[in-house]
Amino acid sequence: MNLLSFYVSEKQHHAGKPLYEWVLEEAKSLGVHGGSAFRAIAGFGRHGKMHEDTFFELAGELAIKVEFVVDDMLAGQLLDRIHSSNMNIYYLKQKAEAGII
Repeated sequence: MNLLSFYVSEKQHHAGKPLYEWVLEEAKSLGVHGGSAFRAIAGFGRHGKMHEDTFFELAGELAIKVEFVVDDMLAGQLLDRIHSSNMNIYYLKQKAEAGII
């Protein structure tokens, strides 16, 4: 199993919808059994600019993490689909152990 995470900006859109929503829908259409999107409360990116979830923060500046627990085949299919859509999305793929106890 893999933990496959994507990091997108609130302001990014694709196909007329927020990018995080598009990624979730694409995963679902491939048969991924579940996925989640998490909005950051604070952070900084590669440019070093700090962003925080405050009243004065401009909308669209915080990151959204979209993640899935998937096998190698589904991870590859989702990465291929995103790649074929000519988008530039940072992702992290790591081995994971998952279960219910």
